[in-house]
Amino acid sequence: MKNSLYKKSLLSLKDINKNEIKKILLLSKKLKYLKKINKQKSFLNGKKIVSIFELNSTRTRCAFEISAFDQKINITNLDVKNTHMGEKESIEDTIKIFNCMYDAIQYRGPSHKIIKEIKKYSTIPVWNALTDKYHPIQILSDLLTISEYSKYKENFSKINLAYIGDCKNNIANTILEASNILDIKINMISNKKFLPSKKEINYIINSKKNKHTKIFCTEDKEKGLKNIDFIYTDTWLSMNQNFRELDKKIKLLKKYQVNKNLLEKTKNQDIKILHCMPAIHDEKTELSKKIFKKFNIKNGLEITDDVFNSKNSLIFEQVKNKIYVIQAIMILSLKKSVIF
Repeated sequence: MKNSLYKKSLLSLKDINKNEIKKILLLSKKLKYLKKINKQKSFLNGKKIVSIFELNSTRTRCAFEISAFDQKINITNLDVKNTHMGEKESIEDTIKIFNCMYDAIQYRGPSHKIIKEIKKYSTIPVWNALTDKYHPIQILSDLLTISEYSKYKENFSKINLAYIGDCKNNIANTILEASNILDIKINMISNKKFLPSKKEINYIINSKKNKHTKIFCTEDKEKGLKNIDFIYTDTWLSMNQNFRELDKKIKLLKKYQVNKNLLEKTKNQDIKILHCMPAIHDEKTELSKKIFKKFNIKNGLEITDDVFNSKNSLIFEQVKNKIYVIQAIMILSLKKSVIF
């Protein structure tokens, strides 16, 4: 297939177009199917990538390592403890070193400014595995999941999705990008303090005038959940947020928790639930125990445990699909042509 993604970086979804997104999803599905029937193919034997993790990661790091293994890629994982980047060595010098040694760079960190600087000095593809502003790999994995469980398949213009809770984070930003590119109907549902303004939406979708009528922001759950196919939520505990700020956020967002009562408002028995994880849905972690005790919470924060583990939940499918999306991005970025 003709490959316009060859040597292309992915810092946010704005870096790619509708056809390129569909190309990533199509290849992801093919890779997933080939693995299922034990006919997996390796396209990138001997390629070398460096993964920089300035923030902790479970699912994304594992997915990158599995993807590298499946594609016979040599992968180097670095974190703040085992690299001099930004401390003893400038980002420019570090990236110039990587240009000499590797075929691609993956970055996960607290600031989108850093990955933009990495891209500035890189002569090889740079992939964003999460920054404070965007999380394109996650949303591409979610789009793959949505296409698998929607009656409309890849016809995203017919899909209605509600994003509820904190609508001012990297996941919400990237969903807005996806809506703009793929014409998905997105209802952002939250307290007005946590809804994006028209100015913020225009900035995210790179539009001077917001003519994109499929993005609808509301505080009204009844309106926002009408005719919805998928509900997406994310943790309310943002990067570097302290408990004092969380207390204020819980008071404003508690009525937007994804629970059984909220699902009933959709009047859709087949409603599907998405969450990028980690989720605060039970008391099985030290953090959740602390939050539940401090704020007198009994059954989940942004999502209840019964909904998280229900038949409506696609959460662990999202996790699985990240492996195939990452492989597809790797292959399309590093191989001039892809033939099956």
